[in-house]
Amino acid sequence: MKVRPTQTPWTYLLFYKPYNVLSQFSDSQLASCQTLRHYIDTPGVYPVGRLDRDSEGLMLLTNHGWMQHRICDPKFRHPRTYWAQVERIPTPEALTALRQGIVIKGGQTRPAQVEFLDPAPSLPPRQPPIRFRKQVPTAWIALTLREGKNRQVRRMTAAVGFPTLRLVRVAIGPLRLDGLRPGQSRPLSEDELIALQRFVGRPPSPSRRSAKGTQSSS
Repeated sequence: MKVRPTQTPWTYLLFYKPYNVLSQFSDSQLASCQTLRHYIDTPGVYPVGRLDRDSEGLMLLTNHGWMQHRICDPKFRHPRTYWAQVERIPTPEALTALRQGIVIKGGQTRPAQVEFLDPAPSLPPRQPPIRFRKQVPTAWIALTLREGKNRQVRRMTAAVGFPTLRLVRVAIGPLRLDGLRPGQSRPLSEDELIALQRFVGRPPSPSRRSAKGTQSSS
């Protein structure tokens, strides 16, 4: 029997953030940068986490504060997957180091899933394109992290000698970038909502919250 999602008053949107767009709705001090308000006209939603200005890919936006907290709180260690185009061809030793965890600014990274992507993924071209040097090859790797240190993927690949040239987030837990183009957004499908509820759990019911509050005050 197919599991039906819990009826919810909340709004959930998937958004493909383009390069050079800030993960915020407030106006930018950088005249050259757009913000989420240039793309999202659904009132009341806010980003779950963030992507750096020079990163692209999947963002989840919602007006559900419990869900925002549940996904962003580092204690839950929810996975996020990135595709990174790096300078030169990573060695097996470099990939092993990334998997095991390395020291970067911000501390020791946790073990990660890291795979070499061959063939290279099919993605829309970035505007502007990455710098290209004819004598220097590039390669793509996939990294699944369960933490979110500042500029972590870039610092990890640079630490093992293969700087990141382009970075695209392709998954947040069970949610995927598939079917979106840069700048596009859409509501979660029924199947995606079911998968998200299974992934993070369901919020406590009002009766459970009331009971918890009563116990805490006694």
